[in-house]
Amino acid sequence: MATETFEDLAETFDFLDDWEDRYRHVIDMGRAMDGLDPALQVPATKVDGCASQVWIMPQIEGQGPSATFDFKGESDAMIVRGLIAVLHALYSGLSVSDVGKVDAVAELGRLGLNDHLSAQRSNGVRAMVERIRSVASDAATAG
Repeated sequence: MATETFEDLAETFDFLDDWEDRYRHVIDMGRAMDGLDPALQVPATKVDGCASQVWIMPQIEGQGPSATFDFKGESDAMIVRGLIAVLHALYSGLSVSDVGKVDAVAELGRLGLNDHLSAQRSNGVRAMVERIRSVASDAATAG
């Protein structure tokens, strides 16, 4: 259950044979992504468990299980900023109830990310996914 944007990304990754090209593409995605206002880079939006500094600010439109999930994110590391952009492609636009149904490990595995991220980066991605799922779950049961 991936978004159309993520499906497009998976197709792009299929086209890019070399991991170096994929890595550059992830970094370029991070550069192209709108950043998070520094005023929102506070402890409440900080993601613990990442080697780099990471902030995720959820943006939920509507109420209850059909509310639409989106977020902005920021990191002090370019590759992590790119990984935030990848997660944005995976989750943005889904209903908050559908966010929890996404098998992030399998979807990110389609991109080959599992094989090319350090253990610390993989732990950071897991921490970001857990934060996203938690916020979406809370929103699905609220209101």
